[in-house]
This record gives sequence, structure tokens and C-alpha cells, in this order.
Amino acid sequence: MSLTLTWQQIVIRLALTALAGIILGLNRTEHGRAAGLRTTLLVTLAASLSMIEANALLNSVGKASDSFVVMDVMRFPLGILSGMGFIGAGTILRKESMIIGVTTAATLWFATVMGLCFGGGQIWIGLGALGLGWMTLWALQYFENILRRERRATLALMVPKDGPTEEAIRAAIAQAGCDVVSWAIEYIEHGNRRNILAVLQWKGVPKDTRPPACVSQFAQDPEIEKVLWQPQEIAAEASRPQPQGTPIPISAAE
Repeated sequence: MSLTLTWQQIVIRLALTALAGIILGLNRTEHGRAAGLRTTLLVTLAASLSMIEANALLNSVGKASDSFVVMDVMRFPLGILSGMGFIGAGTILRKESMIIGVTTAATLWFATVMGLCFGGGQIWIGLGALGLGWMTLWALQYFENILRRERRATLALMVPKDGPTEEAIRAAIAQAGCDVVSWAIEYIEHGNRRNILAVLQWKGVPKDTRPPACVSQFAQDPEIEKVLWQPQEIAAEASRPQPQGTPIPISAAE
């Protein structure tokens, strides 16, 4: 690689950097992320400019014979990578058991390294990185949407004394393909009613928000007075935070 940069080389590097930053930034904007098109583009351009500046200073004298000061041009990209860590950390949020923003932080970090490739003149490496980044953010998203993953929800039942037994309720849950993670019972009115609180786990696709079949079965059972259902998010980078709070009432009988 030549140590002398021409304006034509600078324009090509910046143009490819801007194109790559726009392509990745569109994905973040499309998903409503705070670090969207403009943020990703600015991060990519900053990384590219730091490498262009480092490349332009390679011909400079590193140390005069009568000086202890040494100019290290590689501190430009290193400073960009260090600063990127603070920006990436600012995009990660945690709410109770949910963590969001990890993919956005990783995208910004990836965009930084990709910008360093374009700015350093490694055009083919930068284009290859752009292709891999595009495939990761767009193509793999469709695969994730059809991939079954573990899901959890809280099921609360109010059952009278002569209602279904615990064994019958557990059998209906197992028949629906759910596992019982935890099970708690509260006896009220001297045992005339039972409040059953269970955490269920099953595997399903992310877009299928319907409760398991056993929930509808419990809601239609006249011997069960109340059914409460509340989904839980185990992991949440790929999805937005869901409102937490009161369980969703499926059925209630006076």
C-alpha cells in the first residue's frame, strides 16, 4: 500500500464508508433503535477518517533526534475503538430480567471496525465485512423469527374446593407441551378456595403470542373461577421491552 494518499483514494474510501454505514444504519432505524441511521453513519465515518488521517501521517517524522516525544499515528484508530466502547455501553439497557440494545452496540462496534478497514485502504476486506454484516442483520433475522425458543409465563388459577385437582391441572399443562418450573398454592376461606400460581415453560416461535391450549381449556372450565396469564420475557435483545405488571385476565367468574 502506498504511503502517499491521493484525493481520488480518499473520496473512494469515504464514499464506500458512507454506503456501508447507511446500509447498516437502515437496519437499526427500521427496528426503531435509538442508534439508527445517523449514529451508525457517523461512527463509521469517524473510524474511516481516523485511519485516513493515520495513513496521511505515515510519512511524518516520528521522533526528532533531540526529543523524547514519539508520534504514534496508530493512536488515532485505537482512540476511536476505545471511545466506541462508551457509546456502545450507552445503548445497552436493562429492565428487570430484560436486556436490550446488545445487538445495536455490537452493530456500532462492527461499523467502527468496518470503517477502519475502508479508511485504511483495505477495500475488499471492508466490502466483505459489509456483506457479512448485511447477512447477519437481515438474513439471519428471518431465521431467528422461525426458530423455536424457550418462553415462560405465569399462570394463576382460582379453583373452588370441589374444582379440578392439582394432578388434573398438571396433566392438562403437560398435555399442552408445557413444563412446570415452579408451583405454589394458597388456601383461602378455610380451604374452600385455592389460588394456584405456576410458572410454565415451553418452546415456541417469537411471533406466536397465543397462550398454550391449556389456558383456553382452563378459561372454559366452569369449575375454575378465575384464570390469569402473564407472559415473561427471558431474553430481549431481539424484541422491544414488554409492559410488566398485572397478569392478563383470561376469564373471571363471580
